[in-house]
Amino acid sequence: MTINPALLLIAGALPIPLLPGRMRAAWTLLLPVAAMAVLWTLPEGVHGGVELLGLQLRTLRVDALGRLFATAFLVAAFISMVYALHLRDRLQQTVIAIYASSAVGGALAGDLITLFVFWELAGLSSVFLIWARGTERAYRAGMRYLAAQIASGLLMLGGVVLHVRSGGGLDFGILDPSEAGGLLILLAVGIKCAFPVLHAWLQDTYPEGTVVGTVALSAFTTKFAVYVLARGYAGTDALVWVGVVMACFPIFYAVIENDLRRVLAYSMINQLGFMVAAVGVGGALGVNGAAAHAFADILFKGLLFMSMGAVLLRTGTTKGSELGGLYKSMPQTMVLCVIGAASISAFPLFSGFATKSIIMEAVAAEHRTVIWLLLLFASAGVFHHAGIKIPFFAFFAHDRGYRVAEAPLTMRLAMGLAAAGSITIGVAPNLLYGLLPYEMDYSAYTTPHVINQIQLLLLASLAFTVLMRTGLYPPELPSVNLDADVVYRRLLPRAWDAGLQGATRVRDGITKPLQRRADRLSAAASRPLRPRGWLGVPWPTDVMVLWVAVLLALFLLISLL
Repeated sequence: MTINPALLLIAGALPIPLLPGRMRAAWTLLLPVAAMAVLWTLPEGVHGGVELLGLQLRTLRVDALGRLFATAFLVAAFISMVYALHLRDRLQQTVIAIYASSAVGGALAGDLITLFVFWELAGLSSVFLIWARGTERAYRAGMRYLAAQIASGLLMLGGVVLHVRSGGGLDFGILDPSEAGGLLILLAVGIKCAFPVLHAWLQDTYPEGTVVGTVALSAFTTKFAVYVLARGYAGTDALVWVGVVMACFPIFYAVIENDLRRVLAYSMINQLGFMVAAVGVGGALGVNGAAAHAFADILFKGLLFMSMGAVLLRTGTTKGSELGGLYKSMPQTMVLCVIGAASISAFPLFSGFATKSIIMEAVAAEHRTVIWLLLLFASAGVFHHAGIKIPFFAFFAHDRGYRVAEAPLTMRLAMGLAAAGSITIGVAPNLLYGLLPYEMDYSAYTTPHVINQIQLLLLASLAFTVLMRTGLYPPELPSVNLDADVVYRRLLPRAWDAGLQGATRVRDGITKPLQRRADRLSAAASRPLRPRGWLGVPWPTDVMVLWVAVLLALFLLISLL
């Protein structure tokens, strides 16, 4: 009997709220391990099939691409659950298992209906990781997050319907963005993948999640979207430029941002840009680069969010203007954060170096010089805002006098697992390369590549030092930086208010003259009934007898007819 690892996770999540402390901890850790074991015992091919309304659903399909992403999601689920062991909040522990199952199920979906079901489950389950923080800001951010996820789901559903009606079938394979169905699905994916203009929900909502919730959020939704792109839109040339814009513009926002978890949200968009550009390039190198970097990003971005979560837990803030000097109180968290920073910055012997280089090689192989230079600029930029800014302002700059305890042991253990994974990929990249969907003859550790990367990092470090010493680097100031969310947080409310005011003026312009005319007619009609009106004054007896006779005559006439 074939078991879907996603369904195993969902079924296993149901009893979590009912289990006592240690048993619940053991159960939550066992779930992703068991799902991983099931995943790797499944042979490649289609293992699940259901007929629905005359349509054949392929609910479980295993191939190299799906297995790689499902593995990454299960690794992220295990690390997130270790990170959450200190919690007494059973809701978050349950939601993480269900949320992870949606990403795993989507990676193993063989048809568009199954994909849509897990797509919606991911959005609906993950919002509770924001609301669980219990603040008014978190509630409002969660509502905005939910609106974005629902919009993505509706676009996905509309695209699936149009794709099937056009004769494309339900099989989840290459989709054509020039057709209406394929375009709607691409827009749905674009929302969850944080395409430019569609990205504002990410940095708006992720920093408002709980300490544990934000770590889980960083692993699943956006990487699920990258998987769908790699499966359905590999080689779509427009995605190359979309990815380049995503890789470049967040750098400027991240440099001026004060909230370090929001800096990491912008950094996430930056790294997603590399993956999207790689999918756009397509081919074996492009898809392999996107998949490998997604795997590495889940580890090092999760590590950075975990380190900032530990800082938030101990100090109550992640604002750069309020932090500094924490290396004295939290040295282990600091070291682990630096490992994450080195990984995302693509230092040799760390994971980013082994995976991002595949993307750069794929772009170079297509002779896209401008694209390559822009991605090189983005690589230097990420070193500034994530590689240096995060550990520097959290642990070293302007000591604020915090003397706090180290992060809880389980949190440090989770960070240690992510750090070990990042170093392992960097030191022995062939372990990851062997899991990629396409075979390739590639080595990251060539002399020119190592030297060029070291030069890039040294020059970026020099630039940061000069900017800091000259006072030109943007200071950490308490502020709110509006991005594309200015559309729905400022412009749309103002446009709505202006529209209501305009409608009120139009209504008043139409109804007030009519009201005046109605008042005049009412006054004229009521005038005879007033005390001095002709119906209100006393009538003589002869006149009353006359009216009675007239009415009696009319009554008799009507009765005869």
